[in-house]
Amino acid sequence: MSKSSVEIPPFFDKTGLEHSVRYVSGRIPSPVEIALVLGSGLGDYADTLAERITMSAQEIPHYPISSVPGHQGAVVFGTSRNRRVLAFKGRIHLYECNDLAQVLSPVMLAAMLGAHTLIVTNAAGGVDRQLRPGDLMLITDQIDLTLHPMKGFSSPGAKKPAYDKELASQAMEVARRKRLTLRRGVYAGFKGPSYETRAEVEMVYRIGGDAVGMSTVKEVALASRLGMRVLGISCITNAATGIGSSRLAHEDVTRVAERVKKDLASLLDDLILAA
Repeated sequence: MSKSSVEIPPFFDKTGLEHSVRYVSGRIPSPVEIALVLGSGLGDYADTLAERITMSAQEIPHYPISSVPGHQGAVVFGTSRNRRVLAFKGRIHLYECNDLAQVLSPVMLAAMLGAHTLIVTNAAGGVDRQLRPGDLMLITDQIDLTLHPMKGFSSPGAKKPAYDKELASQAMEVARRKRLTLRRGVYAGFKGPSYETRAEVEMVYRIGGDAVGMSTVKEVALASRLGMRVLGISCITNAATGIGSSRLAHEDVTRVAERVKKDLASLLDDLILAA
C-alpha cells in the first residue's frame, strides 16, 4: 500500500496527518509491512522487536496522546522474523476525545507508511460464560455499539469480512502448534468510559457477542475499508458485569494482561511471520 493510494476519510485534518507521516517516515529506514495495535497492558511486546526505533507520542506532530493507564503512548518501528512492523503501544479511545480522527490516527499512519496488514489486540470482558480471565480469543467478527458513525466514510459491511479468514485460520494453526488455547468469538465495542451495565451485557449476549470492550471496532472498520488484512485478538481480563461476582476495575484488567503477555508474545511472533 502506497501513501498516494490511501483514501483519507473526510473527518481527518489531511495536512496534520501528512505532517505525522512525514516525521515518522523520516525516522524509519524502510516502508512498514505490518501494523500492530497493542491494547491495555499489552504494550511490552513492542520492546521485543529487533532494530527498534521508538518515538514518543509527544514527539510526533499532530499525533494524539492517550490519558489511560496501561496505554504507554509510543510508536515503535522494528522487525520480527524479518518482517517490518510498526507497533503502537496503547491506543486512543473514543471516550477520551470523542474524535474519530484521533482514534484512527494509528491506522491511517500505518496505512500511509505502507502497512498491508493490521493486527489489533485489546483487553476485553468475557460475555460468553465459558471465557475466563487469562484466555486469548481470536476475534471472528465484531458488533459496533459505539453509536458513533464514520460520516462520509462507511465501512464495507457484508461485502467484505472485517477480519481476514485466512489470517484467522493461520492463527488457530499457530496456537495449536504451540499448544496455546485460543478461543474464538465476536467482539462488541461500546464507547465507554463506564463499564457496561448488567442489562447491556445481557443484550450483547443475546445478539451474538462473546466479549466486550471499548476499542477496536472503528480501527478495524477503517482498516478493512482501506483494503488492509485484519487479525484481532482479545485478552479476556475479566468476566463482564453480571457474570462475574467482583467489582470491575482497570487495575484488574492490566494485571491479567501482564499475566498472559508471554503467551500472547509467542503467538504474535509466528502470526507476524505468517501475515
